[in-house]
Amino acid sequence: MSAPRPSVVVVEDDPQIRRFLRTVLPPEGFDVHEAETGERGLVEAATRKPELVILDLGLPDLDGVEVVRRLREWSTVPVIVLSARTREQDKIAALDAGADDYLTKPFGAGELLARLRVALRHAASRGAPGEPAFRVGELAVDLVARRVQLAGVEVHLTPIEYRLLAMLVRHAGLVVTHRQLLRDVWGPAYVEHTHTLRVHMASLRRKIEREPAQPRYLLTELGVGYRLAAE
Repeated sequence: MSAPRPSVVVVEDDPQIRRFLRTVLPPEGFDVHEAETGERGLVEAATRKPELVILDLGLPDLDGVEVVRRLREWSTVPVIVLSARTREQDKIAALDAGADDYLTKPFGAGELLARLRVALRHAASRGAPGEPAFRVGELAVDLVARRVQLAGVEVHLTPIEYRLLAMLVRHAGLVVTHRQLLRDVWGPAYVEHTHTLRVHMASLRRKIEREPAQPRYLLTELGVGYRLAAE
């Protein structure tokens, strides 16, 4: 029985590039799904659960770097950026946001295929992409739609509160240290600012816990960090 073909979501508004990839990738064993906008690309990635994403940075609705950031809130799927932007800062921004590789246009089919094979090998070594939705008790978090609900009622979070919760969702059931949360939500310069973390965590608890003083979901690991209950 043959192995399933890896699927690729191509997020690209240039029809010529999409046509080129439709021609090149299927004979090499890839199933191709297309999206012309960043928002559509995020939906395709969530519903198709592809093995790879090929992403342009200059999309009509969202900058590609923002697409990477949003994708990384719920998935580890490898992202290969194809872009006409050649400035170092553009490459750094995409890679810092979570892209796995960066190829500038024009590019050759051989090099692209080699990068895709490398990305697949790396993905196989680190495990499968995560699920975009999380539910425990009355709490539901949709990381694709960026929606949080408690007992079916929408909960409105600040951007910082949402990023805190999203990181805990990605590690549900596991302890996430203070330093990890501060580094990933605020940046490396804030890894010692534990008071800032406590203030925002208290605010988050007031919004999603029935009894913030006796939390059901956001659990404290004393002196270490926090854990989101997974059951």
